[in-house]
Amino acid sequence: MNGNRKTVLVLLFLVVFLIVFPVVFKKGAEFGGSDDAGSVMVEEIAGSYEPWFTPVVETMLGGELPGELESLLFCIQTGIGVGIIAFFMGRMVERKKWIEKGEDTCGRDALAKGQE
Repeated sequence: MNGNRKTVLVLLFLVVFLIVFPVVFKKGAEFGGSDDAGSVMVEEIAGSYEPWFTPVVETMLGGELPGELESLLFCIQTGIGVGIIAFFMGRMVERKKWIEKGEDTCGRDALAKGQE
């Protein structure tokens, strides 16, 4: 097993541990999002709070999105972001391979390029 494989396995184990640990050891705790937590705190401090912005999709539909649709849109957004990050990381790995082989970023041999 090479060093990269060990690193990946350790990081995967760490991620799973970070996800499972709070759920197992904090039974009965509420794990809510931060979407409304800010407005609740402002309302507690200032007394009355009225949001100054409504989400565009909720304005178009005239109400809140169903939870399933909201989750779907969030997952699609996450997938697009991960795809973009993976693309650029792949490009960096390939660029490193080309440089190690002595080729420029267009895939041509750097020595042959100098002879042109």
